[in-house]
Amino acid sequence: MSEMSELERQRRDSLEEIKKLGIDPYPAELFAVNTTAAEINREFEADKKNFQEVSIAGRIMTRRIMGNATFAVIQDSSDRLQIYIRRDDICPTDDKTLYNTVFKKLLDIGDIIGVTGYMFVTQTGEKTLHVTSLKLLCKSLRPLPIVKEKDGEVYDAFADPELRYRQRYVDLIVNHQVKETFVKRTILTNTIREYLNNRGYLEVETPILQPLYGGAAARPFKTHHNTLDMTLYLRIANELYLKRLIVGGFDGVYEFAKDFRNEGMSRFHNPEFTQVELYVAYKDYEWMMELVEEMVEQVALRIHGSTEVQVGEHLINFKRPWKRMTMYEAIQHFTGVDVSEMDEAAMAAAARKLGIEVDASMGRGKLIDEIFGETCEPHLIQPTFITDYPVEMSPLAKKHRSKPGLVERFEGICNGKEICNAFSELNDPIDQRARFEEQLELGKRGDEEAMVLDEDFLRAIEFGMPPTAGLGIGIDRLSMIMTNSKSIQDVLFFPQMRAERDA
Repeated sequence: MSEMSELERQRRDSLEEIKKLGIDPYPAELFAVNTTAAEINREFEADKKNFQEVSIAGRIMTRRIMGNATFAVIQDSSDRLQIYIRRDDICPTDDKTLYNTVFKKLLDIGDIIGVTGYMFVTQTGEKTLHVTSLKLLCKSLRPLPIVKEKDGEVYDAFADPELRYRQRYVDLIVNHQVKETFVKRTILTNTIREYLNNRGYLEVETPILQPLYGGAAARPFKTHHNTLDMTLYLRIANELYLKRLIVGGFDGVYEFAKDFRNEGMSRFHNPEFTQVELYVAYKDYEWMMELVEEMVEQVALRIHGSTEVQVGEHLINFKRPWKRMTMYEAIQHFTGVDVSEMDEAAMAAAARKLGIEVDASMGRGKLIDEIFGETCEPHLIQPTFITDYPVEMSPLAKKHRSKPGLVERFEGICNGKEICNAFSELNDPIDQRARFEEQLELGKRGDEEAMVLDEDFLRAIEFGMPPTAGLGIGIDRLSMIMTNSKSIQDVLFFPQMRAERDA
């Protein structure tokens, strides 16, 4: 624990004084709340004389003591509310300790109180609660970094990103608008869930601890189970387990999954992230493109009331239909280079000419992925489907029905980043085994993201998996777009951080 500041010492002294007065600073009994600050601010009208029996609780954010009366502002989960406290109202007897000693001297900004009273409008036109009783509900032992305002300008704000992410609880208190980001994120997930439920798909849960990691190209986190004496991995995707359920007879299953990838961190990457994966039998990737368009359009409408969303300097329109380009078309469009017929050596040479670093572990698929990511993806601002990927890039996707060397796959790109990935799923167990074996060879060459061979998954699809369309949507990435957030850390309550050092 870092050394205690003088302000913290003063608050602990105040705590002891409060206890000596016989007041419990952390009472257990219920405080009955009958409204919220937002409801009062929205609906109170002086002429109607409503809200005359208010009971509300909140954190003291500001106060202005004027002798025997005080104006203060409290904040609950919904909004802020001005309150007016008069000594003789909250201390109707001769004992004025509650006001003179406790409220004026021992309470601080950040303390949580419960108050009852009635609403009125001040001479300056401010909606205000006239307090008739006051109860301390929680004494705060650390001072808040209060945001200050003067002449409409905000200064001395709690704005340092590292502190905000590390102390999200403080961020949520003093930067009240941050809550709106997370409310919108919840609306996003609820809209997707409602959309999929209305289509009759089943929400399921699959293992997070897995004996084999699979379903994506990524490095896993590794752990050990003592009782079973076996190595386990935090899942990098839930794809292979959801496909097992399609084999088992479900026509449509989905899961909001926490996945984990032991890779680099950036404003677009967190080691722990959320995606929703969906698998529907007897469908293909063309059908899935239409589902994604419709579903994401509904998300935008639910959050913004419009298909147009402002993201940084771009106005992004999610109205259907979205633009479509094949991967080879996109590369040729943005680089002028046709890579469709290149072998691995030619592809590596082309990548070098485009300024992309190449190493011996990179097969043809990885090279194409790097070329596309560096030269094409950043330019795709409006929602665009990139389709028909080379087979080397997609070990779990079905070969294209009419284009040799390609698979039936698409990625949805928006604001320069992938937001979803989908296939016509590979259900040929012999082809799937061969693809896994190719991945093993890439692993031997040093590709740490190459997939492993999952014998149980192969056994499952050997029993027969119907033609299936599969989809994964990055909830964090989509949330960044829908909330106009610059960093993935802005849409995660508790992003991963480096170990904290004591001051």
